[in-house]
Amino acid sequence: MQVARETGLWKRGVLWLLLLAPLFFASYGFANWFTAQRDDVGSLVFAWESATPLWAWTIVPYWSIDLLYGLSFLLPATRREMDRHALRLLSTQLICIACFLLWPLRFTFERPELSGFFGWMFDVLMGFDKPFNQAPSLHIALLVVIWVMFARHTRGVLLRGLLHGWMALIGLSVLTTWQHHFIDVPTGALAGWLCVWLWPVEGRSPLQQLRLAREPQRWRLALRYGLGSVICASLAVNLGGAWLWLLWPCASLLLVALNYALFGAVGFQKRADGSLGSASTWLLAPYLLGAWINSRLWTRRHPQPDQVVDGLWLGRVPSEQEAAPFAAVLDLSAELPVRLPGKAYRSLPLLDLVAPDTEACRQGAALIEELREQGPLLVCCALGYSRSATLVAAWLLHSGRASNVEQAIELIRAARPQIVLGEAQRQALQGLLQSAASLEVAHGL
Repeated sequence: MQVARETGLWKRGVLWLLLLAPLFFASYGFANWFTAQRDDVGSLVFAWESATPLWAWTIVPYWSIDLLYGLSFLLPATRREMDRHALRLLSTQLICIACFLLWPLRFTFERPELSGFFGWMFDVLMGFDKPFNQAPSLHIALLVVIWVMFARHTRGVLLRGLLHGWMALIGLSVLTTWQHHFIDVPTGALAGWLCVWLWPVEGRSPLQQLRLAREPQRWRLALRYGLGSVICASLAVNLGGAWLWLLWPCASLLLVALNYALFGAVGFQKRADGSLGSASTWLLAPYLLGAWINSRLWTRRHPQPDQVVDGLWLGRVPSEQEAAPFAAVLDLSAELPVRLPGKAYRSLPLLDLVAPDTEACRQGAALIEELREQGPLLVCCALGYSRSATLVAAWLLHSGRASNVEQAIELIRAARPQIVLGEAQRQALQGLLQSAASLEVAHGL
């Protein structure tokens, strides 16, 4: 849906540029100067990179990011979008400069003398750019942020194709101009996507959701995923070579650990339509693949949903084909993307392997009551064994179909014996009953 453009945004964009442009040149120049004084600057280059061609003409797309940087401030339609875009660029600058100072690297290829117009462009570039400050590539990190902004406001197959083609060419140009080694590219993309994740246009920033988890189970899971991240990092650093790709699952598992320890389900940035934000999709891709495979393996012998009462079914996150019999779907998984066009779809993201609290039970029961009016309803999570079963039990209690927690659980277990509802889930459901009783007493008074 097209958002009405707020007036006077160009002034706000100019102010941001007046802040960011001097900061860019000052911080980048300082990092170059500081690194040039050091004698501990190493390099990280693969043997196959010696075959990387030098295409002088790609200096044009390489330079074009400077123009696109400025033009990107003409695109936001709201002050919020403008500020989030600027904060992404600012965060990218700060993260990359910090990495340059902490972990300096040097580009090792000697570029031959180039003549003509392209040679002149290289000469201008080298007037302020030195062969330091490699990983993560600031060029690539900024490209991710700018690419996301242009993609939000580009319509039409042809224009979007041209946009993605040119942006991809900019990304390639950091290698074919002999400005960066390969390791700088994925690490730069990681930095860029992290900044997009930190400052989403829709919803609050994860930094605004930062709360220490109170539940011991969340901390246990955070430590488990954190340990997985450390193992991946250790293998990548000690084995090197292709093992460096393990830095991707390392970052992915670390972000999941932080979601359990600090950010909660909102850290997965699941949208109202069931999709994940682009930043979450890229950052969490290794984890998301593992989570999807895990859900399918656990339910391979019983993939179909089960009917608990007339019109209400309980099961795993469905494919489009599996969702075909249902008019409505209530999705409780925070970690799995779901796209079910044409369905009455609602999402209430909850952390996996963590018992929903009483408030989540109340919200889930209300959503189930609302969605049942649309027709056959599927309540689902990754497996359909715990989160979704808990909220179906909450609805059974809320609707009066069960008079106590154990009766609600037995009704569900009779339909789906695989459900796993422990003491934490029972306490949340009991809390729902008690709050309902307290409300009735208050109304009676």
